[in-house]
Amino acid sequence: MGKTKSAVSDELEEIAQRIMDELDKDSDKAAKTLHLMDVNQTKKLLENMDKASTKSERDSGKRELVKDLLLTTWLQRLYFIVRSFIMGLISAAITGFFILYFVTINVTLGVALGIFSFVLSLVISRLFDAQIVKVTTTIVSFLSGHKTLRNFLISHF
Repeated sequence: MGKTKSAVSDELEEIAQRIMDELDKDSDKAAKTLHLMDVNQTKKLLENMDKASTKSERDSGKRELVKDLLLTTWLQRLYFIVRSFIMGLISAAITGFFILYFVTINVTLGVALGIFSFVLSLVISRLFDAQIVKVTTTIVSFLSGHKTLRNFLISHF
């Protein structure tokens, strides 16, 4: 497990350096790299770090901030993917049981069933939020050794 954490840390270091270079250039590439992060807010935080006493302290603080923001973004995106998947399964199960029991549904009943199953799956997924966060963290640990799969999930979902 230590080896995979080191690999993720090295990769985060590389990405953080690229992001810092792009932020220094003030380019649009930084916005594409950061995806969900607010580039303006990130710049403000980085500018506040410029008040550190030495350049090495400033650069180290900036790099750590960017790495933390990047990891947080990955976790948020994976959390959304896992939670959406669970909600879809719950809604499909409710709809499936309803159709098995009544054999058929009409449009009006289908819309009502869709709303009901969405709300119920939302409530259930919120009740098990702590467990979903644990699953997401486990998935991030697993994906640390599978760069291609992780990049695919984060880029396409």
